[in-house]
Amino acid sequence: MSNLDMKPPVAACGGRADVTAEPVREVLEARHMPLGESTVVRRLLPNLGRRMVGAWCFVDHYGPDDIAGEPGMQVPPHPHTGLQTVSWLHEGEVLHRDSLGSLQTVRPRELGLMTAGRAIAHSEESPRDHSRLLHGAQLWVALPDAHRATAPAFEHHAELPHVAGGGLSATVILGELAGAASPGTTYTPIVGADVTLAAGTEARLPVEPDYEYAALAMSGEAEVDGLRLAPESMVYLGCGRTELPLRADVDSSLMLLGGEPFAERIVMWWNFVGRHHDEIDRARTEWMSGTGFGEVHGYEGPRLEAPPLPPTPLKPR
Repeated sequence: MSNLDMKPPVAACGGRADVTAEPVREVLEARHMPLGESTVVRRLLPNLGRRMVGAWCFVDHYGPDDIAGEPGMQVPPHPHTGLQTVSWLHEGEVLHRDSLGSLQTVRPRELGLMTAGRAIAHSEESPRDHSRLLHGAQLWVALPDAHRATAPAFEHHAELPHVAGGGLSATVILGELAGAASPGTTYTPIVGADVTLAAGTEARLPVEPDYEYAALAMSGEAEVDGLRLAPESMVYLGCGRTELPLRADVDSSLMLLGGEPFAERIVMWWNFVGRHHDEIDRARTEWMSGTGFGEVHGYEGPRLEAPPLPPTPLKPR
């Protein structure tokens, strides 16, 4: 799960000054970015209008893409620090390899959770024999200072808890929702859920008033708090709600992302999350020198080279 932009902007994120304490409905439009050889993603976070939602600091939505007869997703080995990656699929498969020796195929509605901690490298690719369609989301969670140097790890959870009723079904990806808790390891108060709504559904989903939330449209045209949300967009909802009204005239699905506002200021550049320029510079130097991140074995092709750092020092604002 990588940012393949070879001229990546610096994203200064975090802190509570930009958090909206009351309910709002801010629509965030996507930027289209290439991912590997044949996949284009829609980047929702970081966004000019919103940098983070809780600890969620990076959100890409891709597909549905017809990859019959094509290689599909092909993301060479690349590094990460200071974050967790979340792989989430609606259709297709992604083969994960990492420098810990993990080799795992992630399938629809299964959680692939990688904790980069102090340093890890991984690759992602569509298996040689893959499904015709590829559709999913790639997300990052920023690690708080107390845990960002933790040992790297990879988890795969094929079974996740559900919340259901009245035409609504929600799979809890991370954190807890309506009393159902994901087995995925978390380091900050957070929630991620995949919500499906059958045609004609009107429901109210309980949420935490101290959390800020956003909803990412995956398919269909669900209404979130009265706002019709088309695919390729995300709505930031602010804080202060105890329940979230949802409605759908056609079968629809969305991802609900939320968490306690992330108090720390961070610097995010390329595939690294840090606190200041020297950390990012050191991580880049280690990756380019072949030290610190280990090796990803089995991927057919060269690893990614890091882009040059910008001429001015990186710093959180």
